[in-house]
Amino acid sequence: MFAAATLVRAAFRPVLDFALPPRCPGCGIVTEEPHRFCLDCWSALRFLGAPCCARCALPFDYDAGAEVECGRCLAEPPAFDRLRAAVAYGEISRKVALKLKYGGRPGVAETMARFMARHLDMSEAAILVPVPLHRWRIWRRGYNQAALIAAALAARAGLEARLDLIDRVKATPPLRGMGPRERKEAVRGAFRIDPKRKAAIKGRAVILIDDVYTSGATANACARVLKRAGAARVNILCWARVVRGGDD
Repeated sequence: MFAAATLVRAAFRPVLDFALPPRCPGCGIVTEEPHRFCLDCWSALRFLGAPCCARCALPFDYDAGAEVECGRCLAEPPAFDRLRAAVAYGEISRKVALKLKYGGRPGVAETMARFMARHLDMSEAAILVPVPLHRWRIWRRGYNQAALIAAALAARAGLEARLDLIDRVKATPPLRGMGPRERKEAVRGAFRIDPKRKAAIKGRAVILIDDVYTSGATANACARVLKRAGAARVNILCWARVVRGGDD
């Protein structure tokens, strides 16, 4: 059955590519394969990884050691254990995120997942959990972009995804333009986990999935409720991370 389905897809692939050719996720130019960036967009992406802060993935100019944390994490340790991002937040990564978030392009979640997957820690059987949206925002948008990314990652890595584990019980205002203290207050009490779901994460490692990490207010608030619910470890994995400045 699988072989037959593969043959059918292969037979119709030229027709589909002619009618709906794969396009660059950044600029929309036609490309050879789906989820592939054109040379210009690829060159504009800044891929993140070592050397960086062991906790929040802030890039370092030189390798200071695998366990070294940045000054901010040492002064104010975040609620999560580790954060990793595929790329730095910039012009192209922002366009990709906006296509998924507001452009009605759910297929972009698979593109993000392909680049995020290299940061998955497969040494532990972690649960993938998306940062939730409030129900009013889901009704307007039609989907939660973080949940689409989490589902795509789970399918690629063979991990468990719990898309409804965290509830966003308070509709928070846009955090753009707020200071750190205002952002923290805005998301205070916004997230909860139903007591019936706590058994699923007690003593487990959780990877919290989001599209963009900026100030960390939302990620930290979610990490706190996961830790209170019994999660042994909470890591953050996102498509893009703001390196300097930015808005949540």
